[in-house]
Amino acid sequence: MASQDLFARRDDVAEVAVAELIAKARAAQRRFETYSQEQVDEVVTAVGWAIMNPANNIRLAELAVKDTGLGVVKDKITKNHRKTLGLLRDLKSVKTVGIIAEYPERGIIEIARPVGVVAAITPSTNPAATPANKVINALKTRNAVILAPSPKGLSTCVALLEYIHAELDKVGAPRDLVLCLEAPITKAMTQALMRQADLVVATGSQNNIRAAYTCGTPAFGVGAGNVASVIEKTADIAAAAHKIAASKTFDNATSCSSENSVIIEDAIYAAAMDQLAEAGGVLLNADEKARLQAVMWPEGKLSGEVTAKSASMIASIAGLTRPEFATARFLMVEETGTGPDYPFSGEKLSPVLTVYRARDFGHACGIVRDIYAFQGAGHSVSIHTHDDDKVLQMGLELPVCRVIVNQAHCFATGGSFENGLPFSLSMGCGTWGGNNFSDNMNYRQYMNITRIARPLPEKVPEEDEIFGDYLRKYG
Repeated sequence: MASQDLFARRDDVAEVAVAELIAKARAAQRRFETYSQEQVDEVVTAVGWAIMNPANNIRLAELAVKDTGLGVVKDKITKNHRKTLGLLRDLKSVKTVGIIAEYPERGIIEIARPVGVVAAITPSTNPAATPANKVINALKTRNAVILAPSPKGLSTCVALLEYIHAELDKVGAPRDLVLCLEAPITKAMTQALMRQADLVVATGSQNNIRAAYTCGTPAFGVGAGNVASVIEKTADIAAAAHKIAASKTFDNATSCSSENSVIIEDAIYAAAMDQLAEAGGVLLNADEKARLQAVMWPEGKLSGEVTAKSASMIASIAGLTRPEFATARFLMVEETGTGPDYPFSGEKLSPVLTVYRARDFGHACGIVRDIYAFQGAGHSVSIHTHDDDKVLQMGLELPVCRVIVNQAHCFATGGSFENGLPFSLSMGCGTWGGNNFSDNMNYRQYMNITRIARPLPEKVPEEDEIFGDYLRKYG
């Protein structure tokens, strides 16, 4: 009983501390809500520069790797830069103040309205890029935002907040538009924030996503990643291998959009494996695979010891001693099954790639379905092919929200300068992935729309227009 009372008191402390932050954010948001589109866009640009300023970006990337132990500094610099630049491009001409659309033929006018205070739950894998993305989207839609970073990512988030506040000062905007939970970051604090905010946007572990969806506040969360990539027999094999290798190794595979499995058609299997080896992959034998599995899932759960580490370091941890492992860009294991008894069929968050051999394209799609039945449904699938019919078949049949064609998956899925998807670090996975949206999370998820409806001349359809064909066919 005493223990329960202690936890209750801790929750009360969290509720009060968060309430103080919420009050500050609400006051700032009420002022911000009166800004013109031009003023809002100036604030958004200022906050974008807070992370894109090269000196800031370098420090944030270095802090992220130092304090989380995840990823690669140069890749995080690239990610912070490109994801922010792409988002600013997407938002540059978007209207989010006042009337945003008129449909005279329907008598409808749409007006953009803010949601209020946004709780932004962010992961340790992208402790600068993801908070920046959420802050910019929230501000573009005239909201205040309170960040709830992972404990490991707190130092990076605090540094980012310092840079943001400095830029907000320059344009005369309230600092309290962007706030952060204070140390120590606890579950009680994060849950209190989710309960008290007006909207929750959550990226990270599925535990955090489930907490967001059950906190009682409207929430957008993301599904689990476990991306599969198919190399179809008409593909440019060398190009496919190069793109898969680049994607799989970027930031040591911290992205939920990094390929976890590749399914290769039998007719090109040997050639594709040669090209993957040429791109830096090292194929493990059965004994090496068993040793790696024991290290990666020591008690049936993916070990943090290997998460986002380099291939050579993972090989060393697993006691793999062939000379090739010292220079490997990524490790490859061949697999035939899926599900809990085949852990390599799941998400690995490391430069370890599972390889499946498919009889034909239909079999390849079946393997993808089996993988996603275990983990990753709704997220995305990648295909390397010159057959457009196969691309459309995937889009019509597989439980995914995105089909990425002939691209490096982790660069493409969250928006790219070479495709039309919105720049984002949070992928909606639809009902397949337990989410309430299937888009790349973007500014639309951060705003309300008020609709003015004017009267139109009445137009009631004749019953024959609705039922005529049906009744003539079936009586």
